[in-house]
Amino acid sequence: MGTLTYGDVQRFEFEDRLLAHVKLAIVTKLLRHESFLLNWTVPAEQGSGRVSLWISRETLLTFRFVGSRPPAINVRWVEALTLTSARTGGMQLMAEDEIEALFLSRPAFGAVQQGGGGGHTPGARHG
Repeated sequence: MGTLTYGDVQRFEFEDRLLAHVKLAIVTKLLRHESFLLNWTVPAEQGSGRVSLWISRETLLTFRFVGSRPPAINVRWVEALTLTSARTGGMQLMAEDEIEALFLSRPAFGAVQQGGGGGHTPGARHG
């Protein structure tokens, strides 16, 4: 499990593969000088609930990965995360197997890129 540190003290655990994709989507937005909310659902086994973080160029973020090798990147996953961030509600973290459903369920997304998903975030832990 990798760690996203928000500010100096808030730490959130995610599986390395998910965190790598989230990092790329966040960096894409920040390079465009775009601020946004980052959202995910906390699984029941970790207490349930939702988390939203305001992400901007002024936000101190640290990404720490447990694995020594970067995972293979699924460009569609990064695109899906980036596209969800354009909504008023912000970027919604999603599992890789949810991305095609996202593109299929949202014609505006499908028109930009063809292909998926978004709901709860497996592999996310608040710590």
